[in-house]
Amino acid sequence: MKKTLPIIFILFISSAIAQTINKQWVKDNYKKREVKIVMRDGAKLFTVIYSPNDELEKHPIMFVRTPYTVGAYGEDKIAPKLYETHWKEYLKEGYIFVIQDTRGRMMSEGEFLDMCPFSAEKKDKEVDEASDAFDAIDWLVKNVANNNGNVGVMGISYPGFYATMAALSNHPALKAVSPQAPVTDWYMGDDFHHNGAFMLQDGFSFYSIFGVPHRKLTTEFPPDFNCFTKDAYKFYLETGAIKNFTALLGDSINFWKDLIQHPNYDNYWKARDARRACNNIKPAMLVVGGLFDAEDCYGAWRLYDAIEKQNPQANNKLVMGPWYHGGWSKSDGAYLGNVRFGSKTSEYYQKNIELPFFNYHLKKKASKEEIAEATIFFSGENAWRKFVKWPPAEMQKTPIYLLSNSKLKFEKTQEIGEMLDNDIQAEMPFTQYTSDPNKPVPYTENVQTKRTREYMTDDQRFASQRPDVITFKTAILENDITLAGTITADLKVAISTTDADFIVKIIDVFPDGFSYDTLMKGNGKNYLMDAYQMLVRGEVMRGKFRNSFESPEAFAPNKITTVKFDLPDVAHTFKKGHRLMVQIQSTWFPIVDRNPQQFIDIYHCNDNDFKKCDIKIFHDAENASNIILPILK
Repeated sequence: MKKTLPIIFILFISSAIAQTINKQWVKDNYKKREVKIVMRDGAKLFTVIYSPNDELEKHPIMFVRTPYTVGAYGEDKIAPKLYETHWKEYLKEGYIFVIQDTRGRMMSEGEFLDMCPFSAEKKDKEVDEASDAFDAIDWLVKNVANNNGNVGVMGISYPGFYATMAALSNHPALKAVSPQAPVTDWYMGDDFHHNGAFMLQDGFSFYSIFGVPHRKLTTEFPPDFNCFTKDAYKFYLETGAIKNFTALLGDSINFWKDLIQHPNYDNYWKARDARRACNNIKPAMLVVGGLFDAEDCYGAWRLYDAIEKQNPQANNKLVMGPWYHGGWSKSDGAYLGNVRFGSKTSEYYQKNIELPFFNYHLKKKASKEEIAEATIFFSGENAWRKFVKWPPAEMQKTPIYLLSNSKLKFEKTQEIGEMLDNDIQAEMPFTQYTSDPNKPVPYTENVQTKRTREYMTDDQRFASQRPDVITFKTAILENDITLAGTITADLKVAISTTDADFIVKIIDVFPDGFSYDTLMKGNGKNYLMDAYQMLVRGEVMRGKFRNSFESPEAFAPNKITTVKFDLPDVAHTFKKGHRLMVQIQSTWFPIVDRNPQQFIDIYHCNDNDFKKCDIKIFHDAENASNIILPILK
């Protein structure tokens, strides 16, 4: 016999569809309760529960665990995220929405540990974030009225890490989890390190606030750090060596102290890699990330990959859109900076992927169509594509070679630096630049106070004009080239000192005379897109880690050496009529800390340790520097 929905529930859903979801709507249709849930070791975690007024129908629980804040404290206050972000879609569906301050944060008891390592075999009252998720879920399904016994967990950024940990809890009520822009590995590619290089601006600006210890339970964040100037480039350059930033922070921020005591990829960092235990995931997974996420682009790609490799039977999906960090929740996703994407990509994702994913697993509500294994937006062509695996089986790793005279071709040079009669080389076997860490290459053209999110698609013409940035580009493309997967830089280098960084940028050069259709939504600014150099992907490699992240090695000055490293995955089409460009440089400031270009402890070096370095990138027949592109055939 077909079940008839209660009239009250029908009216509730009709009301949600018909009205704008705002603070008043939430107050009228939901009741809020604040509780403290006791963990197995006795710590009480502050938890806010929003339950729909409808008490005749049983509802699923959506659970978010956060180290930031549950939003608004007080049972008469409503968290703005409930009606200002896409969370409102879950209220329309009548979900019970639960937000929890994680252990040791804000109003929750216990000791806070950054990226608390997962323990697979906990004993007695031993805890980690997976056990806290288990204990909280267990309490919720047993104590929240009118829940249907099905729980979903999602979270963006650090809450994305907590979502991953919840998936490892193996609570039977947990049916679906979505780690979004998840913090996954803080050494290899997320937030604070990329390939061993310290992401200085994010690290200092974040931990000077977030890292301040909570002496007691609180509802307030510490104030922003008071820099002596609003010009970030000036502040970070004039503050100098990292040990000067350490002095500014004082002795109270534990993670900063840990960071400078663990410069290499040791057990401290390995224990904090969220991918270590992905072999036993039970709930359905939806891993989400942004193609242009300046913080956790790495984590989304690599967490999905880890689940696929360790737990191939898992129900594991991947979505990547043209978004900044969390942009799918906070913007319509139609543009980023000066680059336009042709549609409201966030709305597409919210309505066609995320909400149907949770509705299917938590409400048994069938989707209009099955969610693909990988749903990926390709910038350049501005279109969604669906795949049965990622990277696609049709992808072929294809080297493109750096050549003399700033050329970039798929054909390897045959030149070996032969001399003409007038003693001038016919083909220079290398391109050289001088890196001066006291005059570092800025990451963006404009003066900025905070690290921008738009730099991930910014125009790179300002960098092309600098003598310490070398550029290689193809001829005008006669056909589209689509990249789908991981890019690998394979450089043959020689440096005059004992260490250096290598930043490789993949750039889409727009045609002369290019302009967007005026009907395509943008940021409202009339930026000149004629010959625009769009950053598609950029990544840094700290040279001393070229052979091992555990055991760094000095360079032998002026000796040809291979520096090979991966850039995070891309999904981009270089259209016919465009050019593909590669830029190489050795500073990217202040997002990446300055390498003294000597083989020393960077976290404790002095201001006078920073030296100039002459860097040669070789491109002769024997030492053919190249970029391995994941070309979709």
